[in-house]
Amino acid sequence: MREFFPKVKKILYKGPKSKDPLSFKHYNPDEKVLGKTMAEHFRFSVCYWHTFKGTGADTFGGPTFIREYNNSSDPMQVAEMTLRAAFEFYTKLGVGFWCFHDRDVAPEGRHLSQTNANLDKIVAMARKLQRDTGVRCLWGTANLFSNRRYLAGAATNPSPHVFAYAAAQVKKAMEVTKELGGAGYVFWGGREGYETLLNTDMKRELDHLGQFLHMAVDYKKKIGFRGQFYIEPKPKEPTKHQYDSDAGACYAFLQKYDLVDDFKLNVEANHATLAGHTFHHELEFAAANGILGSIDANRGDLLLGWDTDQFPTDLYDTTLAMYVLLRYGGFKTGGLNFDAHVRRQSIDPEDLFHAHIGGMDAFARGLKIAANLVRDKALSKFVAARYKGWNTGLGRKIEKWQMDFKKLEKYTLANGEPEVQSGRQELIENVLNEYIK
Repeated sequence: MREFFPKVKKILYKGPKSKDPLSFKHYNPDEKVLGKTMAEHFRFSVCYWHTFKGTGADTFGGPTFIREYNNSSDPMQVAEMTLRAAFEFYTKLGVGFWCFHDRDVAPEGRHLSQTNANLDKIVAMARKLQRDTGVRCLWGTANLFSNRRYLAGAATNPSPHVFAYAAAQVKKAMEVTKELGGAGYVFWGGREGYETLLNTDMKRELDHLGQFLHMAVDYKKKIGFRGQFYIEPKPKEPTKHQYDSDAGACYAFLQKYDLVDDFKLNVEANHATLAGHTFHHELEFAAANGILGSIDANRGDLLLGWDTDQFPTDLYDTTLAMYVLLRYGGFKTGGLNFDAHVRRQSIDPEDLFHAHIGGMDAFARGLKIAANLVRDKALSKFVAARYKGWNTGLGRKIEKWQMDFKKLEKYTLANGEPEVQSGRQELIENVLNEYIK
């Protein structure tokens, strides 16, 4: 069978001293950390859109990548070759999962029926490749932002006809995700927001979005799809403001529209920084509120104001991400998906491997560091000491709702000025630095 990456063999773990750039130095899928293998901790996934459909184009220049699997004038032939290239890549890299948009894997036709037929043909092929390789679908989703019809959004579009088309597209995308055994399904509101409030009925759009997601929940139950639903927060780009702007906004939305029991979040690192938060913050907020489901792993460039989707190499980010995951019990149905693309100048096919190897090794190092932090209680002991006053006496009574303003005033009058304590931030940062090595 034709190889699309003939220069690359199976990527193996060769240890920290390895000089082979096409090997893992730190990610050993069989190595156990806190009772689980690394493969089980991460559930690594490769995204289809950036990795295989990315061209290197940007707003100032056209495509720079030349890929053999894109070399045909027949869109369906391109789709078939790309899918074969993708599964060759997954197996050589050694990941267990993949993620896709419906329009990544199959081209649109002249009308929706033909588009669905194209998708069915490619999904049948994907199902066979999954069976042959053991690679599974982490989650699927629908592209409700690229086509011209979605220029003003999908579920939040001013036109009910566009709303209906989006519903039909999501219906089909859910069906094929179920067919591929997807562990989840993601809703990303790429254009579910506004450019200006001068022409926007925000309340109506939010109500429509809530209604759309309830319809999706109803259809999920109807077809017996057991995968987890996710919302992926992002504050802006391509719109000025998106309604799923960050984890907090998503949580408020889910509560208002009675969807908390049906959705969790797919948190992306670069989206967090665009929202003015750290990756650590978004993960901690989602986990603390019981809505952390899956992760899109990448990073941004703090000197650039857009979604650069670079591969994660920052050990602080990977350590703190894994620290949150370990403390909250790890993934249930989600995983760690590389929603990242190689740089415009990284034109060789092998660069796709170098990028993913680097990200996987960075997370492997982060996992080991986080495990040591958890095992030694290196950070948690500081937190416990800082909040110890809530475990007894006054603090315990407050948390048990045994106090009110009148009782608290009486306590304060009797006990005078409270004692203040140091946050010891510099010391804790020094402790973290000692573990990251």
